[in-house]
Amino acid sequence: MAGPGLVALAMAGAAFAQQQGDVVTIWSCKDKDGRTHVTNLKEDTVGKECRIVQQQRVNVVPSQKPAAKAPSPPGFPKETVSDRLAAREKQRQTLERELAQEQEMLAEAQRRLAEQESIRSGDERNYAKVLERLQPYRDTVDVHKKNVEALKRELANLYR
Repeated sequence: MAGPGLVALAMAGAAFAQQQGDVVTIWSCKDKDGRTHVTNLKEDTVGKECRIVQQQRVNVVPSQKPAAKAPSPPGFPKETVSDRLAAREKQRQTLERELAQEQEMLAEAQRRLAEQESIRSGDERNYAKVLERLQPYRDTVDVHKKNVEALKRELANLYR
């Protein structure tokens, strides 16, 4: 083994050494068939031709507990319950205003679509041409419907 395998064994050896508080030694050994094996276990080197690839002492340092959250500096603005309620009320008013505007645009788009559906020009003998002409109006109606639904969902989620 070489490359990534050696690194993985070194890391495993380091973990083992941390448990033991020992020196990590990694050997590269050839068995009687000439195959190379990399190990960090001394007992795996018996009867094989081995050489030390890496040897280092591992220091174990206990982890530090995270520091407690620092208090806000004096004079730092804090949001009060009334501030939160006022912000939520402002958000609700904005959403309701946007919903009313979107519903007006939807009604106008539906009116234009109905108007276009009632018009039939002489060059539109093929119904596919009629559908092609009406498609942008239908797309506009769909967009406004989706916007109205999204705003209604947002309003419903506001007080959850």
